[in-house]
Amino acid sequence: MDDVSRPSLPNDPRSLKTMVLSLTQERDEAQRQCEASQRQCEASNQKLQVLQAKHDDLYLENLHLAVELARYKKQFYGPKADRMDQGQLVLEFAGQLEARPIEPDMLPADIPEASVDKTTVRRVRSRGRRDLSQLDHLPLVEKVHALPEAQCVCPVCTSRRQQIGQEISYTIERIPAHFERIKHIQLKYACRQCEQNGLNPNIELGEKKNASPIDKGMAGPGLLAYVATAKFADFLPLYRLESIFAREGLEIDRGTLCLWMHDVAGIVKPIYDLMVQRVLLSHMLATDDTVFPLLQPGKARQARMWIYRGDGVNPYNVFEFTIGRGRDGPAGFLGGGAARRGQFNGTLLADAYGGYEGICIEKEIVKAGCWSHARRKFVDAQATAPPLAQEIVGLIGQLFAIEEEGNALAEPQRLHLRQTQSQPVLDQLRPLLLEHQQRLVPKHPMNQAIAYTLNQWSELTVFAEDPRVPIHNNLAEQEMKRIALLRKNALFAASFRGGTTAAILSSITSSCRRHGINPQVYFTQLLTNLNDTPMSQLPDWLPDVWQRRQDPAIIFDAHRKP
Repeated sequence: MDDVSRPSLPNDPRSLKTMVLSLTQERDEAQRQCEASQRQCEASNQKLQVLQAKHDDLYLENLHLAVELARYKKQFYGPKADRMDQGQLVLEFAGQLEARPIEPDMLPADIPEASVDKTTVRRVRSRGRRDLSQLDHLPLVEKVHALPEAQCVCPVCTSRRQQIGQEISYTIERIPAHFERIKHIQLKYACRQCEQNGLNPNIELGEKKNASPIDKGMAGPGLLAYVATAKFADFLPLYRLESIFAREGLEIDRGTLCLWMHDVAGIVKPIYDLMVQRVLLSHMLATDDTVFPLLQPGKARQARMWIYRGDGVNPYNVFEFTIGRGRDGPAGFLGGGAARRGQFNGTLLADAYGGYEGICIEKEIVKAGCWSHARRKFVDAQATAPPLAQEIVGLIGQLFAIEEEGNALAEPQRLHLRQTQSQPVLDQLRPLLLEHQQRLVPKHPMNQAIAYTLNQWSELTVFAEDPRVPIHNNLAEQEMKRIALLRKNALFAASFRGGTTAAILSSITSSCRRHGINPQVYFTQLLTNLNDTPMSQLPDWLPDVWQRRQDPAIIFDAHRKP
């Protein structure tokens, strides 16, 4: 029986061919439409991928702009310290903290009074009148204020009133500085007897003491010391000193003042060279650099000023001026050079500047990193991932808190503290950084901060094995402030010789501040005595050695804010 559902086909071969051709054309058309749809879908997918890439780029650009905006807002309006923006995180943490029950083991143990180190207590200035005993080092002039003779008569009985006591009060006065002319008269001596006999009369002049240390110069040691201190310790540019001197009756061109500073740098350079030699003997040497423009035709060159801060055994701050930031500058200094007579072989504490890597490898120097730089990266990127930044900065804060506790300890105890408390924090921090490095895209600002820390991990963990290496490089960076102030007021170095002069005299004033020395007094004594000092006695004029034999009245508080 035939299947009624089967369509009937024509018996004519020609009709069958026509039907087959029609069906083939329909199939090919459907296939072409399918391929066109597939191509259109692939094009749409490509467009979608391009749009997604643009979206990701715009997202990352927005994150970088947010980080940059936060950095500028902090620079102009925010605090200088690297503090996290706590915001809602602090409020939630405070609520959770208040909700937690207080356990007995959470309470601090009683600390006996004898175990408290009273030297670490910060002194807080109280309100009201200051303690007048702090002014006992100032010269005292007494002025007695008595009643005139006419007012000593009693207005009631006309008898003479008698003195029954006194009231004492103090005022502080400043006596303005002034210039003096010192006339040097050198008596001339000769032998009359030899002259009468036709021999050499052996004429000799009396020794001129405390005159100008500059050959045939008019500036005395005190004046030169004042100019050097005003420019390189108080950062007063020479054109202002020119106006100040003219107001006080002495007109000196600023070009003459520049020549004076060059001559002063030449006189004290033996002390500078000796400080360099001592600094290179340090076990730990901290370094940093900043821009110090060098005047050239057309456009000032971005020259650099470097600092090398010695350790406690060699407590000197040495600056060096170079025309660029190339590795030849620190390589020449750390390698000793022709005039250094020494090579550094200790631990170099520095930032992540790439030039240090090859130097440390060539000279077999251990390089230590700075956790303040690493923390600053996360603080700057906190706007892009606040919870993660809060967690990482919190762990870094624990490292700093442990260091605060270990500063007063001896080296063996400090090493034990770092290995028992700091090392567990480091072991917790590294896996956290590796975990989030895999989750974030490479160009994410937080991932860049993580990459910086992980790339510097071996350098950042040197302090855990060496108690003489600090956790940060803040002390060297703080000395860069004096170069920034000098640059702000003087604008640039007029020549390489001027940059070298600034490096030498900044080294002296910075080391004076480190030891709490009045730089003007130190400069005055140096300029008075150094020309006649033999090389064997040169170490006696190093700032710390000179300080130990001075009157405490000329020592100031080195930790006081400028």
